[in-house]
Amino acid sequence: MMQSADSANFYVAIGDEASFSKTIGESDVYLYAGITGDFSPNHINEAEMRSTAYGRRMAHGAMLIGFMSTTSTIVAERAGRIDAPESPVSLGYDRIRFVAPVFIGDTITVTYRVAALDLEKRRATSEVTIVNEAGDVVAVGQHILKWVARG
Repeated sequence: MMQSADSANFYVAIGDEASFSKTIGESDVYLYAGITGDFSPNHINEAEMRSTAYGRRMAHGAMLIGFMSTTSTIVAERAGRIDAPESPVSLGYDRIRFVAPVFIGDTITVTYRVAALDLEKRRATSEVTIVNEAGDVVAVGQHILKWVARG
């Protein structure tokens, strides 16, 4: 990705960062299952999961992507939206990997760090990492944020 002297006037800079922490509750898992229709036993059947190598239920991976989005929003909001000539929008996530399970009761911390700028395309690419309270990486991904002209 490109970066030039003009990057000093862009909305975000390489190294800009945001974090978000949350303890995953049983209600989070059930509400997410209800919203999405993903009622996999991995998430809602404790007895079945006890018979697996995991030994218990885990959070939905897609819910973790939602928490990645939370940190993207924090960075975008810090960059300023009101009266700006452009508005930030998500172009999506790449290279997402669920490295380890997130269990009910785990506290996760999502860290979003701007890694590259492409001023010509009006984009910022960020690295997103989720760790549990033990410091183990549980998920990673890249996010692309684009600024589009208003009205």
